[in-house]
Amino acid sequence: MVKCSFCGDQILLGRGKIFVKSDGRIFSFHNSKCEKNFRLGRAGKKTCWTSIHRKAKAKK
Repeated sequence: MVKCSFCGDQILLGRGKIFVKSDGRIFSFHNSKCEKNFRLGRAGKKTCWTSIHRKAKAKK
């Protein structure tokens, strides 16, 4: 299983999108909401609804 590059949730097989930059880096997204936020330059750790943000806040 692959994790979403923006929010950190797991992507089921056969779902989601893969975005490959021209330098060869691969990013996986489980829905269009994550993809659009990533392309806008937002960080997953600063976005309240992501699991990465929830994990970071729980540790503090």
